[in-house]
Amino acid sequence: MSKDSSSRVYISTAIDYVNGAPHLGHALEKVQADSLSRYFRQQGRNVFFLSGTDENGLKIVQAAKKTGLTTPEFVKKNADNFYKLKSALNLTYDDFIRTTEKRHVLAVQKFWKKIKKDIYKKKYKGFYCTGCESYIKPADLKDGLCPVHHTQPEEIEEENYFFKLSSYQKELKKIITDDTIKIVPEERKNEVLGFIKGGLEDFCISRSQERTFGWGIDVPGDKSQKIWCWFDALINYISALGYEEDPKKFQAWWGDNSHKTHVIGKDVLKFHAIYWPAMLLSAGLPLPSTIFIHGFLTIEGGKMSKTTGNIVDPFPLIKKYGVDAVRYFLLREMPLAKDGNFSIIKFEEHYNSDLASGLGNLLSRIIPLSQKVEASPELSDENAKEAIEEVEKSFQKAIEGFNFREALSLIWSLIAFCDQYIEQEELWKETEKKKKVVDNILFVLLKISTLLSPFLPQSAIKIQQCLKEGKVGKPLFPKTN
Repeated sequence: MSKDSSSRVYISTAIDYVNGAPHLGHALEKVQADSLSRYFRQQGRNVFFLSGTDENGLKIVQAAKKTGLTTPEFVKKNADNFYKLKSALNLTYDDFIRTTEKRHVLAVQKFWKKIKKDIYKKKYKGFYCTGCESYIKPADLKDGLCPVHHTQPEEIEEENYFFKLSSYQKELKKIITDDTIKIVPEERKNEVLGFIKGGLEDFCISRSQERTFGWGIDVPGDKSQKIWCWFDALINYISALGYEEDPKKFQAWWGDNSHKTHVIGKDVLKFHAIYWPAMLLSAGLPLPSTIFIHGFLTIEGGKMSKTTGNIVDPFPLIKKYGVDAVRYFLLREMPLAKDGNFSIIKFEEHYNSDLASGLGNLLSRIIPLSQKVEASPELSDENAKEAIEEVEKSFQKAIEGFNFREALSLIWSLIAFCDQYIEQEELWKETEKKKKVVDNILFVLLKISTLLSPFLPQSAIKIQQCLKEGKVGKPLFPKTN
């Protein structure tokens, strides 16, 4: 492998279903993936960061009908709203794929033909949840309802195409067990192995023209069928890399790249950790290297969902508090393996204590003082040096292990160090070593800004400007009332 290929990092989010407007749960995943992308770019790696929208499926048609818009009009309106998250959240996508684009349609049909040996047609009957856009086993229903959407699934009987997932059970078990695909966190890896141990059944990968109202991607050679939206959606990870139209790009970012990471939510784990690898095996294509599964951002314990209406609009929140405050909450509130809960009270508590009284206050205290004593960033204090080294030793492991909460906690330990240093040295008094102390704090602040850059990019730039210009101007994070 060439040096260039070993430096490549491909990071993708799940693509968002455009049956409604984006909510704060969508923002969570984007900010996590963006922080990773920024971090690896900071390390000098060559990064390709992908996001996009999932625009096929029955649920899209049903949602469009309720608005009075045509399905294409409805899809474009919502896709545009999801794309607005890029500027609102200060995201650094390299590409934004839409599953109605020609490049995606052609890639999906090429992929279908590639795995034709594992596709067959049969008649069957099953329980279908439109919210999930998938069939649910009777044993998985809770009181006859979908366990995710709490709605009664429709019993469907028709003839469709199936994919031979069962043929790949043994191979998938080995791939997950030996971390050929590394699943983070470990609990989710065990969950996937539990799925596999329970026995993998072939799954339906098409729907009739009648049931999809003609919306979706045609099955090659059979226009009576549309490709199941989940099957086509998963292929976005390679259609955006030129699978159909740009072999050189595809080879560089997928074929020859050993660092391919999917950032997804726990509700789509089975699709990404079982269906997608099996599809790739069937096509003879390389597998992703890592799948990171985050928890749900909940409101009063319930998952944010367009279907249930239990959502928080990210745009007003960003407008009121600033993009970095929203990014900070999303990254700081989510434990590695569990759900995180949103409330405006909790949000403001973090904002005031961590951002305004923590980082912002440190900056506003030390910059004016640095001007008085003509200080500049310089590390000479052994305790300051040791504090930085301790953080750096753990920081890389935290962020590359997707533990954003821990990574931010480490940065905030340096803020706490500076506050303690100020108190310990009584900087409000005139002493001989005052300038030296301020020099060291400025150096730590510069280090904080570097570490903070992937997470709160605007704040990192402002800190560096303050250090360069020797003035603060407006507070970094004005306190809320």
